[in-house]
Amino acid sequence: MSYGSGRNYASSFGNKSFSEQKPVEKGKEYNVQIIETSRKGDGVARVQGFVIFVKDGRTGQDVKAKITSVGERFATAEIV
Repeated sequence: MSYGSGRNYASSFGNKSFSEQKPVEKGKEYNVQIIETSRKGDGVARVQGFVIFVKDGRTGQDVKAKITSVGERFATAEIV
């Protein structure tokens, strides 16, 4: 007896991969605007909706930020 329809598991979820491509990459630089300050005091920016915590960033700054790490839900960066 066969269970399932021969489709893979991911196709049951609208063909979305569980490891979707992030809009930023570690080591690359992006021009961003700091839109707010985090609880820890870092600047918060977004690239295509993806949150980036920018060390020493201040609200209202337009900066070039180098990505230092990329996680599932956010990235961290330094001002260059």
